[in-house]
Amino acid sequence: MFRDDDLISKVPAVTLGFWVIKILATTLGETGGDAVTMSWLHADQNAQNGGYLVGTAIFLTIFVAAVIAQISTKRFNPWVYWLAIVASTTVGTAMADFFDRSLGIGYIGGSSILIACVLGSLVAWYLTLGSVNVDAITSPKAELFYWITIAFSQTLGTALGDWIADDTGLGYDGGALLFGAGLAVLAALYYLSTVSRVILFWAAFILTRPLGATVGDFLDKPVSHGGLSLSRSLASLVLLAAIVLLIAILPQRPGRHPVDWNSQPRTE
Repeated sequence: MFRDDDLISKVPAVTLGFWVIKILATTLGETGGDAVTMSWLHADQNAQNGGYLVGTAIFLTIFVAAVIAQISTKRFNPWVYWLAIVASTTVGTAMADFFDRSLGIGYIGGSSILIACVLGSLVAWYLTLGSVNVDAITSPKAELFYWITIAFSQTLGTALGDWIADDTGLGYDGGALLFGAGLAVLAALYYLSTVSRVILFWAAFILTRPLGATVGDFLDKPVSHGGLSLSRSLASLVLLAAIVLLIAILPQRPGRHPVDWNSQPRTE
C-alpha cells in the first residue's frame, strides 16, 4: 500500500502500458531517424556525406529541449515525458549510425563503448544519489542522470539491433524474435525470481530498444535486404498516431516510491 507521504516520481509507473508505448516509441525512433538521415539527407548512399552528423545534431537539439522541458515541469506530465522518450530514440538511432558507419567504429566497437557508457552512467548515478530506482526520480539531479542513462541506452540498443540483424545472419525478423525472447526471459525473472527489480528494469529498457530497432528496420528496409520496403515517413506517422492514442486512452500515473525517511536516497 502507498502512503500519502511516499515520494512521487517525475516519470511514469512501470506498467504493461508503459512497455507497449516504449516499444512503439523505439520503433518510431528507428523509422523516424532513418527517414531524416537516410531518406531526407541520403546518408545511406554515402556514409561520409555528413547526413548522420546533421541528423544527430537535429535530433540532439530536440532531445535536449525536451529534457529541459521535462525537468522544468513541477510534476509528471505524460505528454512531455513521452516526447522526451521519442526524442531519445531518434537521437539514439542517428548517433549509433554516425559512430558505427561514418566514423567506422563498427557495430561491435560501438556497442562495447556504449555498454561502458551505460554502466558508467549508472555507477555515477548510484554513487551520487544512492539509488538508480526509477520510482525515485524526484529531483532535477536524479532526472539528469536518468535522461543521460536513457540516451546512452537508446544508442546502445540501436547498435545492438543493427549488429544482430546485419552481422549474425539472423536478419531483422530473426533479431526481433531474439530480443523478444530476451524480454520474455526478463518477464519470467520478474514474476518467478527475486532478482533486483531495478536491474530487471534497466535490462528490459535496453532490450526494448534493439527490439524496436529491428522491427523498424524490418518495416522500412528494402525487400532485397530482408525488409518490407514500407515508406519510412508513412510508417513513422502511423507509429506516432498509435503512441498518441495510447497515451490518451491508457492510464498515465507517476511512479510512487515507498520511503523509509530515515534512509531515503540522497537528492543532492
